[in-house]
Order: sequence, then structure tokens, then C-alpha cells
Amino acid sequence: MSIIPQRIVERLKELRATLDEPRVRQRLTEGSGEPNRPALRSPRRVTAASIEALWQKIRAVAPAGDEQQRLLADPDTLASAECYGANIENMIGTVKVPVGVAGPVRINGLNAAGDFVIPLATSEAALVASYARGADIASRAGGIAAVLLTEGVLRSPGFKFANVMEAGLFLEWVIDASAELKVAAEATTRHGKLCAIEPMMDNEVVFLLCRYTTGDASGQNMVTIATEALCRHIETHCPVRPRHWFIEANYSGDKKSTYLALTSGRGRKVTASVTLPRALVEKYLHVSVERFLDYSRMASLGAMLSGQIGAQGHFANGLAAFYIATGQDAACVSESAIGFTRVEDRDGDLFISVTLPNILVGSVGGGTGLPSQAAALHLLGLQGPGKAAALAEVVAALCLCGEISIIGALAAGEFTQAHRKLARER
Repeated sequence: MSIIPQRIVERLKELRATLDEPRVRQRLTEGSGEPNRPALRSPRRVTAASIEALWQKIRAVAPAGDEQQRLLADPDTLASAECYGANIENMIGTVKVPVGVAGPVRINGLNAAGDFVIPLATSEAALVASYARGADIASRAGGIAAVLLTEGVLRSPGFKFANVMEAGLFLEWVIDASAELKVAAEATTRHGKLCAIEPMMDNEVVFLLCRYTTGDASGQNMVTIATEALCRHIETHCPVRPRHWFIEANYSGDKKSTYLALTSGRGRKVTASVTLPRALVEKYLHVSVERFLDYSRMASLGAMLSGQIGAQGHFANGLAAFYIATGQDAACVSESAIGFTRVEDRDGDLFISVTLPNILVGSVGGGTGLPSQAAALHLLGLQGPGKAAALAEVVAALCLCGEISIIGALAAGEFTQAHRKLARER
């Protein structure tokens, strides 16, 4: 008797029947037989004319008409087209994502101090309302304490040698030449500083985990260019020659959720906390402190049993919306959204904290200079040099607001009701 679920058996039969069709079989095994169309490319310099020219090429290969062009390449986008040139290739327009605000939220941070209105770009109904509710309750409790603990963006070149002995001799040379390597790396940047080289050896393969501070930039490109210079210096001066090496050997955790990122951080590590008086919890979250704690304990068990890296409710929601609104690298949400939410009873009141070891944000560079994104940062009062540390503390405070609200909704049995009211029925 087969133990394969019947739904899988039925799906395989459907798939087999489809594969037996001659046209499908030919397409999967021989291709379409049609000549390839030329790749869509536009000049590196973005202008209204280059956007129009690319749209003309698109019409030959895609179901694109005047309406699609009008919506993506609107007059405002065309008028400011050149400002996007450093941020994108083959530009055909811009996409409008609704932006809402949460706050003002009171933050009593080491670097961020005051009331902040936080812009969030999302198409998910109920998200902004949830973060806004958490911000209101935290502010009524006196505000959120937030502290930037450490920072250090990583790049991890990998080197392969003939054997373990050569790998060991290479490491010995790297240790002796670390001052030279620092000079080589920092020669490529005015703001980046190489603060550590942490080796990881696996027999004949050596990873060099290069950790940088990056000033007020998120620093992804900065550390890549600096590490390339470091590796070229090794290639030129090291007497032990690797068989081959790669600028990034997938050890740094770049745009991935990893235990390395959880324990050692890749970006800015920030912690934030607030103590909510019992009366506020009951009045605004409609739940008792005890019930809130009951949910938190069960959720922590669920996180552990499912293998979650860290234990938290929904950091990714706030991070994605904030990153898109302020011109951060949205793909970094995959690593930024790991960390811990901790909830405790403090003499009958509710203490809640978050710790995020990988907040990758900058107040300069990347997409932060684009028109809408710069406006969002300006709304925060955190645009430009000298603001990245405060920006990271604001992000942690935002995530804390989201945890307060979602745990409260789940503990009070209002989670489904809120989504029905704000999403389906509106």
C-alpha cells in the first residue's frame, strides 16, 4: 500500500498527461526554435529620451501600451529622470507605493532623542495602523530607550590553497601583514575603516571575515571595493599563492539570515525597550499583562520549535516598509529581520525589549538621495551626514512598536478582527 498522499499522486498524473502533449514536450526539450530577441538595454545616462526609447523597444516584446507607459513614466518621473541614473539600469519609470506615517513616537536614545514621525511605504493594509498603535502606547509610557551597541559591515573573501599547510602559512602571513592590509583597504574610501580581520579556516580553504565601520552609509558597496583592494594586495605581496580566491565567498551573511549575523552582527546592532504600565496595557491593548505574557511564552516556544533564527513577531514588516520609504537596500531585510523580542513582568507592569544585530541603514548614499526617499528622511530629521546612528535607533524603536501591537492583538484575540476591518471590509 502506497504511503504517498493521494493529492501528490493526482498531481503527478496531471503533470504526466501534460508532458505527453507533443508541443509541450518539444518546448521543454528543444526550446521554441525561434531566434532570440536582442536584450533590452538603454544608455547609462538616464534621460526622458532614454526612457522613451526603451519603451519603444519594450512594445516589440511585451504587452505594453500607452497606459502602462503613462503610469510608470509619468511627467514628474520624466522631469527628474537624470537623478535616478546612479541607482538603476534600463530605467522605464517609477512605481508609486503608498506611504503612511506612524507616530510621533518618543525615543530616548543614545543618538536619537525626541519625537519622530516615521514614514512607512507599504501596500499591506493594517500595517501602518499597527505600528502607529504601538508608537502611541510606547510614547504614553514615557518613550522608548534605544542604544546603538556595535557596528561593522562584513565582507568575506575566500582563498583556496593546495593543502592545509599552505593555508596555515597564509594565515600566519595575514596576521603579520594586517597593518598593510588595513592601509590597502582604507585607501579606497574616505569614510570606511577596517576594524577587524577574523579568519575562518576549513582545511585548505581560508575565509577572511573583514569587518568595517562605514560612517553614515549603509556601506555595502564601500566594503566590497575596499576588500577588493585588500585581496589585490594579498595577491601581489603574499608569498603563499592561493589556487584561486573570490571577493565574497558566502560567509558574511550578505542578504541572508544566518547564525553568524545573529551572534556577531553584520551592520548596526541596536537594542530598544520600554516598560508599559499595567493600566496602559489594559486600556489600549485590551488585554491583561498576564495574558500578554502567556502569548509571549507560547510564541517563544513556537519560534524555537520551528527553528526561527532569533525569536520575534514581525520585524520584517516594519523594516521592509521603512527601508523602501527611506531608500535603504530592501533586500537587506532578509538579514536585518533577525533578532529577539523579550517580554517580562516588572512588578505588575510590562517590560518589552527588542535586539536587532543587523540593521543595515544609512543616512547618505544608495537610494537615500532620490527625491521621495530624501523627503522621507527629511521628515524624520535624519537626512545627510551624522545621522546614521540615530537612524538605526529609530529603526529598532519602530520594530519595538510593531511587537507591542501585534503581540497585544494576538493576545487579546483581535488580530483577525483588525485585518478584517482594515483590509477586507474597507
